[in-house]
Amino acid sequence: MDRRAFISGISGTSLTAEEREFIRSASPWGFILFKRNVDNPSQVSDLVKELRATLEDDQAPVLIDQEGGRVQRLGPPHWPSYPAGAVFSALYDIDSQLGLSAAWLSARLIAADLSELGITVDCLPLADLPVPGADAVIGDRAYGTDPAKVAAIARSVADGLAQGGVLPVLKHIPGHGRATADSHLRLPVVETPELELEQTDFAAFQPLADLPMAMTAHVVFNALDPAQPATTSATIIDRVIRGLIGFQGLLMSDDVSMNALSGSIAERSRASLAAGCDLVLHCNGRLDEMREVAAAAPLLTGDAAARAHAALAARHVPEPFDRLEARAELDELISRVGAGA
Repeated sequence: MDRRAFISGISGTSLTAEEREFIRSASPWGFILFKRNVDNPSQVSDLVKELRATLEDDQAPVLIDQEGGRVQRLGPPHWPSYPAGAVFSALYDIDSQLGLSAAWLSARLIAADLSELGITVDCLPLADLPVPGADAVIGDRAYGTDPAKVAAIARSVADGLAQGGVLPVLKHIPGHGRATADSHLRLPVVETPELELEQTDFAAFQPLADLPMAMTAHVVFNALDPAQPATTSATIIDRVIRGLIGFQGLLMSDDVSMNALSGSIAERSRASLAAGCDLVLHCNGRLDEMREVAAAAPLLTGDAAARAHAALAARHVPEPFDRLEARAELDELISRVGAGA
């Protein structure tokens, strides 16, 4: 069945009649869940099934932001807490192999949580490199400030998710770490020279260019395109994301309802797709805005359809995994950060 080039949020813990009709008529590529959509495991599982049944596609992608630390849509009492990315960074500095092992274990445990619910895509890992003076929106979510280290930890996270049957989404390409504003609130502008960006921010993403999906950054890089943020910049998507970084997978925008972007929701959606994004991500669950996105999003065809197919084909069946043993091992590794050894 044909799908339109957007990912939709929903308003609550179950679908309204209007949302069911919208999904049937608009045919989004997939869905994304937030805390407002989460109550308990059986409810989330039922909601995921309802979304797919409404779309009449039992393989429709269902996404979530389940990072650990400050960004967890699933949390206690029904799901465990997971460490922020900075914990893996600190452990890596003590012993690189232990840091990579902890990152893999955390991601593999997250994947087990998601797989039980039918959630098949996690918007993780991050390859953003924060710098002094940057907005705290990335902060301790990051895996460090050295490109090679960040890429190595991000690879372990992606591998842990993939081996648990969950597809990773690399973000926020080509880098959100230097942003001096939270793009949820306003548009960040980065003044760093192009060569420095190539050696730092962009370099962290290059070793991860083979991942199946990535999400753009709502950030202006003045050295490359002073008029448009990466999400709506054909220059940055072509020259940097597809070119220098070499990412050839499925590219989705960050949430087009964020205040970093200007214009109507329809205009933002069209601009993202025209610049080279394959999918528009819309998260807030407002039906009036969702209708605008759907009207602006064409059916997936050509290269975008091929990338979407390839991304979903990359998902595989989870391998056997002892969650209790893995959690105990993760907790023991995390304890070493506090001990400093």
